[in-house]
Amino acid sequence: MGFLSVIDTQERVIGRKGAGAACPYCGGPVLAWDYDTHLVFCCLPISHKLKKKYYCTLCSRRLVPAH
Repeated sequence: MGFLSVIDTQERVIGRKGAGAACPYCGGPVLAWDYDTHLVFCCLPISHKLKKKYYCTLCSRRLVPAH
């Protein structure tokens, strides 16, 4: 018996640049990655969203920005 995924998310990296910050864990430089995200239902795109995620280049941790 197979499982058919009806709802799927697809992410594509569209850019990355330095965030001008230091990692609070190791002090390394932080990169900001820009993602283009699509929510897909049965091969039809439903929603489109641009996301930004932050990663440390030394310890490879994903960082959450403080608001």
